[in-house]
Amino acid sequence: MNSTARIAPKIEDDLREKIIEQPDLILDDQDVMRALIAANEKTMGGNIVDLRGIAMERLEARLDRLEDTHRSVIAAAYENLAGTNQVHRAVIRMLDPVDFEPFLHNLSGEVADILRVDAVRLVLESVQNEDDPAIRKLGDVLHVAEPGFIDAYLTSGRNAPLRQVTLRQVQSGAGAIYGDAAGWIRSEACLKLDFGAGRLPGLLVMGAEDPHHFTPQQGSDLLAFFAGVFERAMRRWLS
Repeated sequence: MNSTARIAPKIEDDLREKIIEQPDLILDDQDVMRALIAANEKTMGGNIVDLRGIAMERLEARLDRLEDTHRSVIAAAYENLAGTNQVHRAVIRMLDPVDFEPFLHNLSGEVADILRVDAVRLVLESVQNEDDPAIRKLGDVLHVAEPGFIDAYLTSGRNAPLRQVTLRQVQSGAGAIYGDAAGWIRSEACLKLDFGAGRLPGLLVMGAEDPHHFTPQQGSDLLAFFAGVFERAMRRWLS
């Protein structure tokens, strides 16, 4: 017998017993399993295809994709929950004032802060003169426009379908709506309002300095809910 023959090192007894008692510790550790598979491939030589190893690699890749999807779904769920809570708080705050003027001023104050937007404006179509003193008092929130203005604003004069909620990015806001703030508006949400039969429509516009705050790819369900609550609150003042 050759005394110089290499002797394979043995696993320490306590480690060996621990592996035997809890084999899942090895199976659940991806790095350890990769090392074992790599060692097994070396002993087989380069001319043998390990189908089990290939299958395991594919399963690992699939597991990684599933884990990524799982994390994305959880993140989206938390984001939706946060958005829902945000809109609910804004609705409660919006309904607090009992008089019309504080109701409108509240929109550009605490309601805008809760929704994290930089400007909120209400557009009403009317044949009434915008120079009316009552309207001028609300000039920082309210803009009165001629009939047909809202549809033209939403479609930019194009033959495009009208939606209750329009989310878009802009080069700058409309001066007629945002006033001095128009220059730094980069995205906006436009909520078309229906005040009932026989009344001209309205438009609630939320503007943001962040160009990614409102984009056409975003969901609009929460803003549609906000618009519905706002419509009902406005009908009380218009009745």
